[in-house]
This record gives sequence, C-alpha cells and structure tokens, in this order.
Amino acid sequence: MLGVMFFFASCATHVHTVGSGAQGNTSMEERQWFVLWGLVPLNDVDSREMAGDAQNYTITTEQAPLDVIINIFTTYVTVVSRTVTVEK
Repeated sequence: MLGVMFFFASCATHVHTVGSGAQGNTSMEERQWFVLWGLVPLNDVDSREMAGDAQNYTITTEQAPLDVIINIFTTYVTVVSRTVTVEK
C-alpha cells in the first residue's frame, strides 16, 4: 500500500525553475487546501512571497505522501491538500 501511495504521489509533481533555480539549500514549505476536490482554494500560498528577495529559486508543487494520507480522510468532505515547496 505504501509503495502504491508513493507511486501515485509522484504523478502529481510540478517543478518550476525561476532564474537559474535553487542555488542553496534553504527551503520553505506550505500546505495548500482546497474544497470541492480541488476546485475552490481555501488559502492563498504565494510562492513569490515565500521566495522573498531571491532571484533564483525552484518551486515544487506536489501531492506529497503526507498529502495522500491526509486526503484519504478529508476527501469524504471534499477537502484536499497539496504541498508547495520553495527552495532558494
């Protein structure tokens, strides 16, 4: 079961490179919440704000393994989550 969760989690990963991409090992992570199975956002995750004054960074938006576990329980009430990570 765990292997299946990791397999499906990797299918929902988007990576965006800004400038030359991450130059160091500093990262910031926030969870984004949606209702109606992803149609309506509940909170605003601003990746530019997370990057601060960095000119080169990488944004990764994914359904991480923890999101899959959370969504197993919350999808019944139409709430789902995903993780946004900004690496500088």
